[in-house]
Amino acid sequence: MTTTPQQLADQGKQAFISKKFDQAASSFTEAASAYEALDDALNAAEMKNNLSVALLQAGKAQAAYDALAGTDEVFAQAGDVKRQAMAFGNQAAALEALKKNDLAIEAYERSAALFAEAGEGEMRSTVLQSAAMLKLKRGKMVDSAL
Repeated sequence: MTTTPQQLADQGKQAFISKKFDQAASSFTEAASAYEALDDALNAAEMKNNLSVALLQAGKAQAAYDALAGTDEVFAQAGDVKRQAMAFGNQAAALEALKKNDLAIEAYERSAALFAEAGEGEMRSTVLQSAAMLKLKRGKMVDSAL
């Protein structure tokens, strides 16, 4: 019996909840490939974002960043501002883990602007807090007062 992309995604989510991050990453990778085979770019991009989060939790920051390649553009082309913002937020988190703090701050700020556009005030606030904390760590206290 063939496993559907949605079943693979569900398996990934269950593994993630169980803190089995490598297993989750594997399921999300398979789900992304399955969605790509169906020419479903939006769901493939969503799975790549999920993959990125799982990889980051598994301590694989570079792989997490690499998994996101082009996902923000897929969401932008579809007019899905909220998921585009989430993709930038995930990029920022991976960049922060890679100690690329200036790039991380830029990505957090892009994410925050898109969350504002999407009317997602709480998510925007969370992202701005992450950017501010990173600025404080870097000694840019003046810039952190957004």
